[in-house]
Amino acid sequence: MKIAFAKPQVPTEGAIVAAVLEGRTLSPTARALDERSGGALTRAMAASRFEGKKDQTLTLLAPSGLEVSRVVLVGLGKAESVDDLAAQAFGGAAVAQVMGNGDTQALLAADDLPGAGLDGTAFAAQAAFGARLRAFRFDKYLTREKKEDKPSLKKLTVAAADPQAAKAAFASLDKVADGVFLTRAVVSEPANVITPEALAEEARKLAEIGVDVEVLGEKQMRKLGMGALLGVGQGSERESQLVVMRWMGAKDQEAPPLALVGKGVTFDSGGISIKPGAGMEDMKWDMAGAGAVIGAMKALAGRQAAANVVGVVGLVENMPSGSAQRPGDVVISMSGQTIEVINTDAEGRLVLADALHYTRDRFKPVAIIDLATLTGAIIISLGNEYAGLFANDDGLADGIAAAGKAVGEGVWRMPLGDAYDKQIKSDIADMKNVGGREAGSITAAQFLKRFVGDVPWAHIDIAGMAWSKKDAATCPKGATAFGVRLLDRLVADRYEEK
Repeated sequence: MKIAFAKPQVPTEGAIVAAVLEGRTLSPTARALDERSGGALTRAMAASRFEGKKDQTLTLLAPSGLEVSRVVLVGLGKAESVDDLAAQAFGGAAVAQVMGNGDTQALLAADDLPGAGLDGTAFAAQAAFGARLRAFRFDKYLTREKKEDKPSLKKLTVAAADPQAAKAAFASLDKVADGVFLTRAVVSEPANVITPEALAEEARKLAEIGVDVEVLGEKQMRKLGMGALLGVGQGSERESQLVVMRWMGAKDQEAPPLALVGKGVTFDSGGISIKPGAGMEDMKWDMAGAGAVIGAMKALAGRQAAANVVGVVGLVENMPSGSAQRPGDVVISMSGQTIEVINTDAEGRLVLADALHYTRDRFKPVAIIDLATLTGAIIISLGNEYAGLFANDDGLADGIAAAGKAVGEGVWRMPLGDAYDKQIKSDIADMKNVGGREAGSITAAQFLKRFVGDVPWAHIDIAGMAWSKKDAATCPKGATAFGVRLLDRLVADRYEEK
C-alpha cells in the first residue's frame, strides 16, 4: 500500500475516512461531507450507537450527494486525549475498514482539531504511521487465496493542511515501520525457513543501509568459550550463530554505545526436556527478542539516528537428538561461571548468558538491554498486557517505561533481590539454570544479572507480547514486533544527540 499526502479535498472516487470527536462532533471534513450529502452522516449517527467514542467506527455506503463509494467515520474520543497513539489508532482503524472492501484507493482526512493534543501536521504523520503499521500482512504462503479475500487497497492519501510538512514528519516514522515490518516478517516465518543461518543472513542485509554486521560461527564461539550458548544448539543440525550489528551514528563514533541483546531460538522444542505437542508450533517465534533487536537496528539506521548502538543476537535451534544437551550436564560459560543444566527447556537464558558477557566485555557499553521470550511465568503474572521489566538501574528502568508508554508497548517492572538467588544455587556448579516454579521469571532475571556485572542493565521478558491472537489498532493478529518502537523511542529520548 502506497501512502501519499495532499491538500484537504473531497474525492470523486474510492473511500473517504473522517474523524468524529466524542459527542458526535464532526471534524471539518466530516462536516463538509454531511452538508454535501444533505445530512446523511448526522442521520446515520442518530440511527446508530456511534457517538464518536474512541475506536468506534461507522460506514455509510454510496451516500447521496457524494461520488465516493463509502464514507467511514472513526471515533477519536475527547479532543484533549488525541495524542500520538490516538492518531495512530485512527489511521489503523481507517485501513482496517477499507483495506479489503474492493476500493483500490482511499483518502484519510487528517484535519486540525480544536483542543486536540496534536497539531494537524503531527496528527497527519502519526495517522499515516498507524495506517502503515495496520496494513502489514504476511501472506507469502497463501497460494490459493481467493481474489475477494485479498486486500484491494493500493493507495492511501492522507489529506493535511500542510502536506509537505506532514510528509517530512512521516519520513522517520516510515523508517521505523520498515524495522517493525522486518521483525514481523521474520517472526512470522516458519522454523524451516528462518534457521539460525537464515536469520543471520537477514541481519547481514542491514549492511545495505550502513550497519556494520559481523557473524560468528560455532568455531569462533568455541574459541571464545561460549559453552552456554553452544550447548543449547548442539542437538541441532543447524549451526548456531552470533550476530553483531553496529550503528555508529554519533559524532564521536568511539563513544561507548548502548547495547541491545536478543534471544534468537529459531525453534524451541525444549530439547531433551521436550515440550508437550500442543502448541509447539508457536515456538517458531521464540526468536522474537532477536527479531526485535534486528528490526530496531534497521529502524535506527534507516532514520539515521545520531547515536552509537550495538545489537547482538544469539541464534540457535533447540532440538533433541543423540548429540543434544542433557539435564544434569554442566557447561562453562564465556564468563567462566559454570552452569548445571537442570532443564534443557530453560535454554534462552543460556544463550543470553554468553551474549550478555560478550557484549559487556567487548563493547564496554553505557547500558545493556536484552529482549527475550524468556518465561511462561511472565505470562501467568502479566498476561498479554505488559512485558516484564527487570533492571539493576532505576534510571534505565524509568526510561524504558516512559518510552514504552509513549509508543503503546507497555512494560511492568518486576522485582530483583538476593533472596531469589538461593533458588538457583547448585550443589555442583556456580548456579543451575532453573529455580523451580515459584517466581520463575524473577529467578530467570537473577540468572541473567550474573553476566552483566555492574553495567546498567535491563531485561525485558516479552513472552506474552511477541505474538497476538487478535487484531489490535495498529497490528493485525500474529507477530507484533514488540520492542522495536520502544527501543527506537528510548534511543531518541535518552541516547541520541540533539
